[in-house]
Amino acid sequence: MDEEVFEKYMKAGEIAARVKNDVLNRVRPGMRLIDIARFVEDRIRALGGQLAFPCNLSVDSTAAHYTPEPPDTDVVEESNVLKMDLGVHVDGYIADTALTISFDPQNEPLIEATRRTLDEALRSIRPGLSFYKLGGVIEDTARSYGFNTIKNLSGHSLGHYQIHAGEVIPNHRDRLTRGSFRDGGAYAIEPFLTPGIGLVADSDRVTIYALRPRGKLRRLSEEERRLFERILGERRALPFTLRWYAEGPEEYYRLKEVVEGLARRGYAIEYPVMIEVSGERVAQFEETVVIYRGVVYVTTRSGYS
Repeated sequence: MDEEVFEKYMKAGEIAARVKNDVLNRVRPGMRLIDIARFVEDRIRALGGQLAFPCNLSVDSTAAHYTPEPPDTDVVEESNVLKMDLGVHVDGYIADTALTISFDPQNEPLIEATRRTLDEALRSIRPGLSFYKLGGVIEDTARSYGFNTIKNLSGHSLGHYQIHAGEVIPNHRDRLTRGSFRDGGAYAIEPFLTPGIGLVADSDRVTIYALRPRGKLRRLSEEERRLFERILGERRALPFTLRWYAEGPEEYYRLKEVVEGLARRGYAIEYPVMIEVSGERVAQFEETVVIYRGVVYVTTRSGYS
C-alpha cells in the first residue's frame, strides 16, 4: 500500500465517522427508515465520498442486507434495535462501518456488549495475528457478557472496489479459517451479537444487488442490456439498490423484474435479507482497520485509533 492509497482509505473513513455522528444526532423514534437511508447517502455524497453500498437499516431480528424500498413506510419504534451499516469509498478505497441504535434501556445490555466486543477485537489486532485467534477473542468477549455471536456472519478483507476481497474474519473460533492480518491490508471487523442461537438464514426478500461483469451480453433484452450497462458504468461490481434508479414504486417494481432477470441469467447477484433463525434481536458494530507501515489505524473512528 502506497501513501496515496493510504490517504484515500483515511479520507473514506473520516467521512464515514462524520456520517455516523450525524446520524446519532438526528435519528429519533417515529422517523421513516427510507428517510434515514436517504439522509445517510446524501450526507456521504455531500462530504465528498461515494457510496460503497446502499445504507443498510436492519431492525430487531433482521441482521443484514435490508435497505428501504420506495414503498417502505416503516418507522423506527422506541423498542427497536436498529442496525445501520454504511459504506463510503474514495476512488474505490472503502470504509465499511456500522452501529446499533435503540431508545429502549432494555436493549442497552446487548448493545453495550456488542460495542465492547468490537473494542476488544480492535485492541487485539496486530500484523501477524491470525484471523482464527481474533475470532476467539470476539467469541470469548461476547460470551462473557452472556451473548452469542452470529457464527455465519463475519468480517472480511477489503480491496479496490471490493467489499469482500476474499479473506474471512470469523466472529467465533472457526478452525477452517486461514490467514492473518498483514501490513498493507484493509479489513472490516464486525461482530454481531444476539441472545438467540447465533445463526442467520436468508429470507425470500431482496433489496440489494450487485452486477457480475461479463464479456458478452448474450440473451439479454434491450431493457436488461441498458440497465446492466448503466449500473456497470456507475457501480462496477459494488452493491446497489434499485431505489437509486427508480422514480417511484411503480418504476421500482418494473426495474426489479429486470434485475431479477439479470440474476437468473448470471449477470447479477442477489443479497437476500438475513434473519436470526430463533427470532431474537441482533446488534452490530463495525469499524474498518488499515495496517500501514506496521501501525493499525481504525479509519472509521475520530482519531483513527
